[in-house]
Amino acid sequence: MSNKTKIFIDGSEGTTGLRIHERFAGRDDIELLPIASELRKDVAERKRLINESDITFLCLPDDAARESVSLVENENVKIIDTSTAHRTEEGWAYGFPELSDVHRQKIKEGKRIAVPGCYATGFISIIYPLIAGEILPKDYPVSAFALSGYSGAGKKTIAVYEADERDKELDAPREYALTQNHKHLKEMQKITGLNRTPLFSPIICDYYSGMLLTTPFYTDMLLGGQNPEQIHEFLTDYYTGKQFVKVMPFGKEADYKGFLAGNACSGWDGIEIYVTGNEDRVLVSTRFDNLGKGASGAAIQCLNIMLGCEESKGLNL
Repeated sequence: MSNKTKIFIDGSEGTTGLRIHERFAGRDDIELLPIASELRKDVAERKRLINESDITFLCLPDDAARESVSLVENENVKIIDTSTAHRTEEGWAYGFPELSDVHRQKIKEGKRIAVPGCYATGFISIIYPLIAGEILPKDYPVSAFALSGYSGAGKKTIAVYEADERDKELDAPREYALTQNHKHLKEMQKITGLNRTPLFSPIICDYYSGMLLTTPFYTDMLLGGQNPEQIHEFLTDYYTGKQFVKVMPFGKEADYKGFLAGNACSGWDGIEIYVTGNEDRVLVSTRFDNLGKGASGAAIQCLNIMLGCEESKGLNL
């Protein structure tokens, strides 16, 4: 009898599903349950595979992810959902183990895990500890802007960007979600505990993958009047021992001549944090791969925690 964990990827032909599938290459502890291409939208076949699995990854649009959860009849089946559908739902563990010991334990013991959104990962990695450490008031009017590679928008957008003939506007960064209704805002507010929905400006850029998210603060509006050096010291202590989160040395941006490139962490599964600014205004920036710690890498990290194996197994750190 095989001791391998049976894994089904529901939505295996999407960007995140394909990346998850790739990360199992060479692993001898996993048995993938395949689905025929022509049956990948067949409800009966998906239901059969979900209930035969030990763990099912959902790499689907929100409504399809909810449908898949409704198909679970085997009480032992565990779900890791990469969609937006369940990130703020009761009974679902939020898949960001570095935030606290409670988050990690819920992932380890849970049967329903919601993988954070890519932009939300960068935002929450900054805001959650600053609120937990009583540096950032919950009523602070938080804002953030972010750059992302076009892969985060899915297969249709990837095809548009990689077409031989395309609109010249795609050569330049493009701001979107202009109505302030981006789908990640709900988790950005709820998980951090902010009183108000953040102001958020995402920008899609002409490179494949990689993300940079920055939050600006006035130091005199922070509790205790924190300066950049103090905030850097706090975040360094907060994430000590967390192998996926790397608070970069203070002043590290000088090595890049004062620039932070959005694509620098493409292909890497961790997240970098930079603290910059001056005595009056501070910037905290996160840099990572929207397909790594921002998606499939985070999903595999959660799986590894659930299995009790090396947390970075199959990942690039």
